[in-house]
Amino acid sequence: MQIAISGKSGCGNSTVSRLVAEKLDLRLVNYTFHSIAEERNIDFKKLCRMAEHDPGWDRYLDRRQVELAREGPCVLGSRLAVWLLQEADLKVYLTAPLEVRAGRVHRRENGRYEDVLAETKARDERDRRRYLKLYGIDNDHYEFVDLVIDTEPYTPEEIADQIVEASRRRTSQQR
Repeated sequence: MQIAISGKSGCGNSTVSRLVAEKLDLRLVNYTFHSIAEERNIDFKKLCRMAEHDPGWDRYLDRRQVELAREGPCVLGSRLAVWLLQEADLKVYLTAPLEVRAGRVHRRENGRYEDVLAETKARDERDRRRYLKLYGIDNDHYEFVDLVIDTEPYTPEEIADQIVEASRRRTSQQR
């Protein structure tokens, strides 16, 4: 079983992916720019600045995530997982209104809510432009996925339970 989970910042991708992997006893693929920075002994913020001007870093990150996911059963949680891991058995897209996502990021990272809201909106726009330019992917169009979950009314545990249930239904249908 390979499960791909995507969503914008503040939707709960990382937390939900970890919980689903734990509940299903699957390997979690959580390869990020932090991973690259650590492997290559580059300051994380410096790597992010480099990536803004060199799309090769994004391509490397995305390629490496897919390589790791293809090593066997796993949960791959990333902004582009549902697009890049095309053979995933279950593709899940997490959504939430901008204000809800910004509130979550604000609680996690502090700062002024108004600033976090503006930055979350700007990040959404930067990510969308970047994915369109790199891959022709419009991350506002995810109609093809198996399951869309509006995360606003649910806890991460409840969201993970929904995904686990969907994966079990999928597995029983494949038998």
